[in-house]
Amino acid sequence: MTTFKSMHHTARNIVIKLGGSTLEGLNTAFFHKIQALQQEGYRIIITHGGGPAINRTLAANHVASHVLNGIRVTTSEAIDLVKTTLIGQVNPFLVHELNAAGIQAIGLNGFDGHLLESTFLDEATYGYVGRIEKVNTELLDAILTANIVPVIACIGATVDGQALNINGDTVASEVALAIKAESLLLVTDVAGIRIEGQYQQEVTESAIGQWIADEHIYGGMIPKVQGALACLAAGIPSVQIVDDTLTGTTILKEMVAG
Repeated sequence: MTTFKSMHHTARNIVIKLGGSTLEGLNTAFFHKIQALQQEGYRIIITHGGGPAINRTLAANHVASHVLNGIRVTTSEAIDLVKTTLIGQVNPFLVHELNAAGIQAIGLNGFDGHLLESTFLDEATYGYVGRIEKVNTELLDAILTANIVPVIACIGATVDGQALNINGDTVASEVALAIKAESLLLVTDVAGIRIEGQYQQEVTESAIGQWIADEHIYGGMIPKVQGALACLAAGIPSVQIVDDTLTGTTILKEMVAG
């Protein structure tokens, strides 16, 4: 059972990042958890990628794509397809699902109110992939204050209006850091980190480093745990890798012996 320690903040923010097959349809337990958290006084922000839908769109348009270091290399041809898939399909679908479940939600992306002001991460290596320079927290705060859940697609925008694809976990962590979230939940296809067949309830940074070195953690889980560790290092108290019942692995800062 996932627990949230309350902190003495006037605004208690939780960022939930949706990924993988959860984007194809959320289960009822997910909506109940969101409503329960809202009743406890938490303000919820949802961010999402769109891997499965993007793969289908690219394949249908015969546009090749590959992943390097957990990041989708995005050509000039691919960025337009990624943008229209995320903003035109995945985002409204999720917003509709939330609204239908009685949770007021609004769809956003990096272009809206300069929400995710971005620059190229490394154009030579990754193409049209962004790094976030600035998150418009005032916009998010206004929406959250109105008891509406912002649902953010992981598309950034440069100051001159170029769309950039940004890793979904990166968007989640940058947004969580910017709004000083109490907790970041990375929702994926699996109930957390699994090592040699066993799901881990709580793990530490040093254990993760060792598992990556031993290749027990690999592929898409690497940027997920690295994003989680970066959030912990920057001061987000709790980062969890969970399934769509919001149950899974809590990643903790090292316990300091005293």
